[in-house]
Amino acid sequence: MTIDDLRTSVRGGVLLPGDADFEPAAQPWNTAVAQSVAAVVEPADARDVAAVLEYAAAAGHVVVTQPTGHGATGDIDGAILVRTKHFDGVEIDAERRIARVGSGVQWGRVQAAAAAHGLTGLAGSNPVVGVTGYTLGGGFGWFARKYGWAADAVRAMEVVDAAGKPQRVTAESDPLLFWALRGGGGDFAIVTALEFELFPLPQLYGGRMMWAAERAREVFDLFVELTTGAPEELSVWLQRYQIPGAAPTVAIDFAYLGDPAEGRRLTARLDALGGIVADSRGLLTPAEIGRITAEPTDPSPSLSRGELLTNLGDAVVKTLIDEPVAPLLNIQIRALGGALARPSAGGGARGPVTEPYALYLLGLGLPHLREAVDTRFGEINDALGSHLTGAKPYTFLAPGESAAAAFDPQTLDRLQQIKRHRDPNNVIRANFPVHA
Repeated sequence: MTIDDLRTSVRGGVLLPGDADFEPAAQPWNTAVAQSVAAVVEPADARDVAAVLEYAAAAGHVVVTQPTGHGATGDIDGAILVRTKHFDGVEIDAERRIARVGSGVQWGRVQAAAAAHGLTGLAGSNPVVGVTGYTLGGGFGWFARKYGWAADAVRAMEVVDAAGKPQRVTAESDPLLFWALRGGGGDFAIVTALEFELFPLPQLYGGRMMWAAERAREVFDLFVELTTGAPEELSVWLQRYQIPGAAPTVAIDFAYLGDPAEGRRLTARLDALGGIVADSRGLLTPAEIGRITAEPTDPSPSLSRGELLTNLGDAVVKTLIDEPVAPLLNIQIRALGGALARPSAGGGARGPVTEPYALYLLGLGLPHLREAVDTRFGEINDALGSHLTGAKPYTFLAPGESAAAAFDPQTLDRLQQIKRHRDPNNVIRANFPVHA
């Protein structure tokens, strides 16, 4: 049996090294990550997924699914890479407030479809991020303080298990697998569709206010004021930027789920700080949520680190606010709390996060900058010391890190037991696998 046998067993596209379109198909979203895979398969349906798994088990390959290429680590040499672009359906049941979404769909399409009914999914900040990978890893964005993890909103999944069997997984049909997939990553089955709850969102007010970097300490103080005792409908992020060729800046990004007048009242103290260089505040629809941070929507080379912060003490202020951003591009602090800190009603592998803030660091992943960026990551980590718990959101994990950082030991052990039982030969591999 050779890799060419995939072409005869799969009805969808199969690209092998040397094919004209192989390199771009194998390239992940982060172009600083290289993936040396044996094949890229674009299955037409669940039967194709089963055929890929059957072939991989017989030939000794692992199967990695990357719907959009986000979250890639590069640690998948010789794997069969599955792209699910043909699983592209979006169905909205407005009466039941349920979306059924194929595993190749990006959040922007879901939000546009839901917005037509005054509803929203628990999307992240970027419309081109895939729904499936984001949700399997937990997923938290602008609506998480109010409604919790995106994984907690999942009501059913259509999967193909490691034995090649298609099935619909719910809390009733397979509680262990359902629990693991809701926040435990994609290590247990290949998901072909998700069904998840949508939430009413008749009004949304948000945007960005930006100042010159010299105002960073004042903006930080306002960030602390805004996030202390804020209602769960209000989410606020602090951003510091050093974009090559541009002056450094500091920004407050926020989203308020409710009456714009109340949103303006809650954030009115931002107007007291003069020197605003940009202000995008206004009414938004769920489909326009990406306008708040205006993150890049094209692939690019990057290096990142994510952490959870216990507090915003003096060491945090000195390191993250007073010192220059460079050689990084971005320092982001997100206020957490609210529903994220509480156990969800349905339960899932993600579980609550008790740390009040998340930290995200971003740098360019160009070869001549990598050493400086990595060094700065280490310096920040060392300086923050006990202000970091060492825990990380699964979707914040970076190449070289382990899924063990995203789960407490008891949860990780349970995930590993489910992995051993459901996929004893490790045919399926997530970007960050739970198995040792």
